[in-house]
Amino acid sequence: MKATELRQKTKDELNSLLLDLARERFNLRMQTSTGQLSKPSEVKRVRREMARIQTVMNEKAGA
Repeated sequence: MKATELRQKTKDELNSLLLDLARERFNLRMQTSTGQLSKPSEVKRVRREMARIQTVMNEKAGA
């Protein structure tokens, strides 16, 4: 999801997205540790998506 799309969401929606991504990141870490991860690039995608959401949340808090 692009940052422009994220800026249109409310804080509650952003928090729920962040929570979902945190769960997904945890599951990916478990898959990595057991050797079952088929797409290693997913870890990077989720981590960057979380950073995007946190950036938009910080922008909204400052404004």
